[in-house]
Amino acid sequence: MAEILLAKYGEVALKGLNRHTFENQLLKTVRRRLRDAGEFRVRKAQSTVFVEPIGSADMDLAEERLKKIFGFIAIDRAIICNKTLEDIEAKAEETFGEILEKTRTFKVACKRSDKKFYLNSMELAREVGAYLIEKHPHLKVSMDDPEVTVVCEVRDFDAYVHGGNKEGAGGIPTGSSGRAAIMMSGGIDSPVAGFMMARRGLDLVAVHFMSPPYTSERALDKVVKLCSILSEWMGNFALVCIPFAEVQLEIGRKCPEELFTVLMRRSMVRITNMVCEYEKCGAIVTGESLGQVASQTMPAITCTDDAAEYPVLRPLIGMDKTEIISIARKIDTFDTSILPYEDCCTVFTPKHPKTKPKLSEVRAAEAEAQLDALERAAFDAREVRVLHFFDQD
Repeated sequence: MAEILLAKYGEVALKGLNRHTFENQLLKTVRRRLRDAGEFRVRKAQSTVFVEPIGSADMDLAEERLKKIFGFIAIDRAIICNKTLEDIEAKAEETFGEILEKTRTFKVACKRSDKKFYLNSMELAREVGAYLIEKHPHLKVSMDDPEVTVVCEVRDFDAYVHGGNKEGAGGIPTGSSGRAAIMMSGGIDSPVAGFMMARRGLDLVAVHFMSPPYTSERALDKVVKLCSILSEWMGNFALVCIPFAEVQLEIGRKCPEELFTVLMRRSMVRITNMVCEYEKCGAIVTGESLGQVASQTMPAITCTDDAAEYPVLRPLIGMDKTEIISIARKIDTFDTSILPYEDCCTVFTPKHPKTKPKLSEVRAAEAEAQLDALERAAFDAREVRVLHFFDQD
C-alpha cells in the first residue's frame, strides 16, 4: 500500500493576503529537512502539505522531521486510496484489520473536503464502520472513548485512511518573523525561551558569555549541546561565544559588589547589541522570568532594558519554574541544562545582590568602570560556531 504524509497547517491557514509567503517558507523548509530521508514529491493544497515518497524513502525519519517543523499542528501518516467506497473500505481493513482483531471498541471518523464525492462524511463513516464490523463482529462502536479510531479523508486528489493526528510543533515557520539574538546561558530557561520564539517564526542567533579560566570547557560543551538540540527544531543555528572574564573582573574591581549582577547583565546586553548589528537581528531574546532571581525583579529589568538598543523579548516572563521545566522536558533540553557545569553568571554572583537597584546609581557605577573598550574587545574576540543537524546547504 502506498503511504503519504499529510502535514496540516495551524495558524498559517488563518493568514490573509500574505498566506502564500508562509506556505512557501513551509515548503522550502520541508524540502531541506527531508534531504537525507529519501526522495519525496512535496506539494500544498487545502491547508496541508502532502509529502509523497518517490522510490526509496525513510518514512519514519520523514515523519519525525515533519513533527519538528514550526507551522504544522498535526502530522498524519496515511494510506492512499482511490476515491471509491470500495477501495476506502478495503484499505481500512488492510491497515487496521490485525489491530481490530485485538480491539473491543472503535469508531470511524470521516472528513470530506471534496463536496463532489457521492457520500457525505456521516454516510461514509457509517458505511466504513459497518464494513469493519462485518469483518470483525466482536467490535462495538464507541464515539466517546474508542480504543482505535479509523480516520478516512476524501480530498480533491485522492482519499486517505489513517489512525488520527500526531501532534506537530505548531507556531509559524522559522524565519517568517525576522531574526533575533538570544542570550544563551547553560541553564534551563534560555533554551526554552529560544524554542518559544523560534515557534513564533524567529530565526535565532545564540550569544553565550564564557569566562575561562573561571568556567570550564565542559560548560561550553554543554551550551553547544543545547544549541544542537534546538537545531533539530530550527535548522542551522549560529552560536556566538563571547570571552567575558575581563569585563567581569573590571566590574569587580571598580563597582559596588551588590550591583555586580545588574552591571554584568547590562554589559552583556551592550555586547549583544553589537551582535545584533553585525548579524542583522531586530530584537534580543532572554530567558528571564519575573522575580525568579535578583536580576529579574522589575527594578533590575528596568536597569537592564536601559542598556538595550533593540526590543527585548521575554517569552517566559509570566511563567513559573514548573511550567518552564515541563517545556524543557518536552523539547529534550532539560537533562543537558541541569548538568553541573557553572556558567559565567554563577561563578561571579555576589553574596547579597541588590534586588531593587536604581538606574541612577547603576549608571554612576558604570561611569567609574568605563567598560566600553573592554566590551568592544570582547565582541571582537568572539568565536562563531554553526550547529548543523540536518539543514546543511
